[in-house]
Amino acid sequence: MAQARPAPSQPLYERRPGQATSLVKVGDVVFGGKTVVLIGGPCAVENLDQVLDIAGHVRRSGGAMLRGGAWKPRTSPYSFQGLGAEGLPLLAAARAATGLPVVTEVLDPRDVEQAAGAVDMLQIGSRSIQNFPLLREAGASGKPVLLKRGMMTTVHEWLNAAEYVLAAGCRDLVLCERGIRTFENSLRNTLDVGSVAVLKEVTHLPVIVDPSHAAGASRFVIPLARAAVAAGADGLLVEVHNHPEAALSDADQSLTPEQFSQLAESCRAVARAIGRDLQA
Repeated sequence: MAQARPAPSQPLYERRPGQATSLVKVGDVVFGGKTVVLIGGPCAVENLDQVLDIAGHVRRSGGAMLRGGAWKPRTSPYSFQGLGAEGLPLLAAARAATGLPVVTEVLDPRDVEQAAGAVDMLQIGSRSIQNFPLLREAGASGKPVLLKRGMMTTVHEWLNAAEYVLAAGCRDLVLCERGIRTFENSLRNTLDVGSVAVLKEVTHLPVIVDPSHAAGASRFVIPLARAAVAAGADGLLVEVHNHPEAALSDADQSLTPEQFSQLAESCRAVARAIGRDLQA
């Protein structure tokens, strides 16, 4: 029978007295420092022209990283599930064209090695936060990891999921608040801005916010993004599409390139008001 590994004297995620926020580097991008990292891109990679076009817009608008889903977990089995591994070279091509580091979600432990060889950061999505084999595999991949909060996960449960990644050897881990399910249904999810402040106290890990999945509608994304930056978020993860009305995934919450530029300008003003700036 496999034996449980000895627990450390205190959780690896825990902030020790006087400990600064850990800096997580993804290429030239740094999470946890004075600047706020803006990540933009499509929910799902659809084709090469699409991802290249969006990546160019993200770069020109001040985005520091590109997001794009190769594998997509969908509620319905009949919805577009992404291109799978075929999407990875398209993301790599966008990185080569723009210089933007790339983050993509992985769903299956068997895909981690291939994804890690193609992108700069691995994302564990909300639906996978308690897929413990996946957490361990991603943590052992040697790549930085972005860990989203589960839609019905407490902060304590979220941090324990982070501990799985850290215990597997990862030291470059970023947390991402993306809204939780509550009784309120005016938005897709309720953005728990307070979790940013709580996490800043209890963990040394950088914390970013995904306002797109919390909003569920593009017109609410910018206000939620501003609130996240004001609360101290180290970055934003935003869905951008060159033709949102035709997007194969999350069309309603995807910003146009012009709206993404507005978000960058607006959030830069908020960041400067609290002594920060967007990462160039």
